[in-house]
Amino acid sequence: MKNKTITEFELLIESHLDLERQGPGSAEMTLKALSFIMNLDSNSKIADIGCGTGGQTMILAKNTGGHITGVDMVADFINIFNDASKKHNFSDRVQGIVGDALKLPFEKDGFDLIWSEGMIDSLGFEKTLSYWNGFLKTDGYIAVTSPSWLTTEKPAEIEKFWIDAGSGLYSIESNIESMQKSGYSFVAAFTLPEECWIQNYFIPRQATEKELLIKYPEDKTVEDYVHSMKYEVDLYEKHKQHYGYVFYIGKKMGEKLSRK
Repeated sequence: MKNKTITEFELLIESHLDLERQGPGSAEMTLKALSFIMNLDSNSKIADIGCGTGGQTMILAKNTGGHITGVDMVADFINIFNDASKKHNFSDRVQGIVGDALKLPFEKDGFDLIWSEGMIDSLGFEKTLSYWNGFLKTDGYIAVTSPSWLTTEKPAEIEKFWIDAGSGLYSIESNIESMQKSGYSFVAAFTLPEECWIQNYFIPRQATEKELLIKYPEDKTVEDYVHSMKYEVDLYEKHKQHYGYVFYIGKKMGEKLSRK
């Protein structure tokens, strides 16, 4: 009996289910970003949007005392997330829910911190920052990673790759400007090092891709998917000086009082 036809999206999910992180990053970089965020306590409310299976969320939970809600559209990720929360004895204050990052089920002005690693670029950087702003308390923080240009030279094949992936690259300066337009004062930005891509994401992902080829032998959809993932790795190795993931941290500004 032949395997049912599997879609590229299903392959994307399956190849990321067992990964600690669903994109470039590291515990060290999560903690570095967290070091710029002040005044969190046991009463703080944090949302991790696009949380995946919760690798970075559990780091946040170990280093903050508040309540954390993880949000992801993939139910399988959230199941793993909640299992990890139980394993770490965080289930009383860390919970994952299935949800849409652009249709959040939360009250306005409720969070002290909104966190998001590796997804905002696919939603629209400025648009999404503006939307999430409404869920933060005044002086609450935003911390996101987004792929960004690191040089003024912008090779066309990189630009095409990210556009074809439903995203886009902007300069660090442009993203900081977008953050300020969206109602935040700029706090910090820093680039993730190479090991966040290679050791922490590409190498673990390549192992799961090999398993897919074994599980779905002679399946062209799987072969094309694995080939496209290899192209992403090759592209990064070739052009990593030009682009990378950048952490952006901002603080929600209060409304201007001078109204006539």
